[in-house]
Amino acid sequence: MAHKAGFVSIIGKPNAGKSTLMNVLVGERLSIITPKAQTTRHRILGILNEPDYQIVFSDTPGIIKPKYSLQESMMSFVNGSLTDADLLLLVSDINEKHDETDVLEKLGSRDIPTIVLINKIDQASQEQVEEKIAFWQDKLKPLAIYAISALHKANIDGLLEKILEQLPEHPPYYDKEELSDRSERFFISEIIREKIFNNYQKEIPYSTEVVITAFSEEEKINRISAEIIVERDSQKNILIGKAGSMLKKVGTEARLEAEKFLGKKVFLELFVKVVPDWRSKKAQLRRFGYEN
Repeated sequence: MAHKAGFVSIIGKPNAGKSTLMNVLVGERLSIITPKAQTTRHRILGILNEPDYQIVFSDTPGIIKPKYSLQESMMSFVNGSLTDADLLLLVSDINEKHDETDVLEKLGSRDIPTIVLINKIDQASQEQVEEKIAFWQDKLKPLAIYAISALHKANIDGLLEKILEQLPEHPPYYDKEELSDRSERFFISEIIREKIFNNYQKEIPYSTEVVITAFSEEEKINRISAEIIVERDSQKNILIGKAGSMLKKVGTEARLEAEKFLGKKVFLELFVKVVPDWRSKKAQLRRFGYEN
């Protein structure tokens, strides 16, 4: 049997469920997930390998109109994922009130085969689902429309078969043992950032970045040091909390998650550093992996 391989980009508005979907499709927890919009900042590849095919999924940041340099870089990752895609999975939240203008503008006149996934149907009536299907059929005329619940893995099975139908015959792009193009350091920094998103409110999650400064692999333990970057001293104080209580909570939660991910004991040190206005500085964004 001929081998198939291709790139499948998962796009949509913030909080539509793109990261949950990729984790389900790949069968591994690669993308971090929080209830807050714009959790995903990078393009993250998740690779599904079987003897006769390899599907390279791209989880991308939610499509928005950028307001500062970090968001511009996030949207450049979306553009990159559109450039090399063999197929698009457009994830649409059933609760979105048809305000999909940003998504349609991003697609523009690109002629990329597209499957629309109407997500979170567990939160909707049949009438709402049918209305949403009619909307996308009219706007996009996609290859197919699936009403799914990524969280509950509902109606996902047939989707994989449809994806494979669209992929070309091609040798694998990556080693068949690879799950992602990202390093362990990257995933640990994302785990820490996820805990920040879950433990803080307002501007704190969006003003922080995590940099792994040391990653030492020993026989029985991994020793990891990380800097949490913030923009202002007031944010640093909130992150650390009274007598360091909040930073300790984040550190404990991140360490436990990192141990599950790495399958080994972890010693994790966290430090907080102020870099004023880092989200708007090209040099800092390059350092954090956002600029080419």
